[in-house]
Amino acid sequence: MSTTNKFSFVNPNKVPFFYGYIVLFIGTIGVWASIPGQTVGVSVFTDPVKDALGLTRNQFSNAYMIGTFMSSFFVARAGVLFDKYGARYVAFFAAIVLAISLLLASVSVSISEFLKTLFNNTSWIIPFSVISLLFFMIRFSGQGVLTMASRNMIMIWFDKNRGKVNALSSVAVSLGFSSSPILLNRLIDDHGWQLSWQLIAICLLIFSFFILQFYRNNPEDFNMIPDGSKIIEDKVKVKKVEHQFTLKEAKETRAFWVFGLTLAFNSFFITGFTFHIVSIFANHDYSKSEAISIFLPISIIAISVGTLFNILSDYVRQKLLLYLMLSSGLLATVGLLFLGNSIGIYLLVIGLGGMGGMFSVINAVSWPRFYGRLHLGAITGKIMSFLVIASAIAPSLFSYSYTTLGSYSYISYLNIIFLITLIIASVKAKNPQ
Repeated sequence: MSTTNKFSFVNPNKVPFFYGYIVLFIGTIGVWASIPGQTVGVSVFTDPVKDALGLTRNQFSNAYMIGTFMSSFFVARAGVLFDKYGARYVAFFAAIVLAISLLLASVSVSISEFLKTLFNNTSWIIPFSVISLLFFMIRFSGQGVLTMASRNMIMIWFDKNRGKVNALSSVAVSLGFSSSPILLNRLIDDHGWQLSWQLIAICLLIFSFFILQFYRNNPEDFNMIPDGSKIIEDKVKVKKVEHQFTLKEAKETRAFWVFGLTLAFNSFFITGFTFHIVSIFANHDYSKSEAISIFLPISIIAISVGTLFNILSDYVRQKLLLYLMLSSGLLATVGLLFLGNSIGIYLLVIGLGGMGGMFSVINAVSWPRFYGRLHLGAITGKIMSFLVIASAIAPSLFSYSYTTLGSYSYISYLNIIFLITLIIASVKAKNPQ
């Protein structure tokens, strides 16, 4: 226990209640801390940063895509490090890297000007390259590693009550993510984008100290088991998963690919839609305020659906949850296709809300239930790489659908084909246990 508690003043065995509830609390804050690396956190900075760097919207979007795509190749490796070193150290270094990345991003204009002078070159390639590299660091540490480590840690400390606990965490995360654009926008209005990133970086550095103090890898390190029981001279029979799958073994099961690609579709659709929401709605004669207003009902539905099915996930098969998520994806896709009609808006809101709610359940609960906890980092790291790749290519595909083919509808046709394929494939996707 001396090594698992190193650098910390907190001893989980001396806490008067199950330490997993502290893990739930601090892990949820850890997911909040990843917001600066998420699309919802980056998008607020898009206009002021691209203007300061002298980049066009397409150039800035492509830099974001390249940085995000690059990060996908390293997220899976971070999952292996999670299994080896645990959530505590992985999350700590992820928070530090995210903070440093934001500090560098806040002076990206100065870095670009210095490089232009150094190489005697005023091309847009220099600020483009600088922000692409910074996006790689921000997306890798924030969207990828810090999120994965925090969420996995919570799931490791619970088993029988995993769904109920994830319901509490998901509600808090949804509220934090949905309100963050407003708070970040206010921060930028009051202090400017450069100081805003610097203030956020300072908060992350402070939070990294709390990660060392309160994050813990496994309950077994402290003579506990998930959900709060104590191990006393082996008299307590620990409920074990029949088989602890390695990543290689998990990839040989149909469930890994069907569930993983369904989650990736959610990442693809949400990112592409959010990135171009104003343009999508303007194409059907809706105002910017009308476009932004749909996020509130979507959030309400997502929180309601996520809370209900996180609780039910302790009692129902994951396959049912998969079907509900795929059905929600179809509703959202058809809604986008018929957005010019009022029914399209209703379908889009219901579909996106349902899909977002089910995502919070499946992405957290399914993997430890299907494949055990021993190699959870490697498995979820690989799944996270799917999500990162999907979110990287989405903005560009949505954009080219509109600028080249003249309509966002072509994305809907592509989505429908993909979803129907997943529905057919999911028929034989069973729990590997």
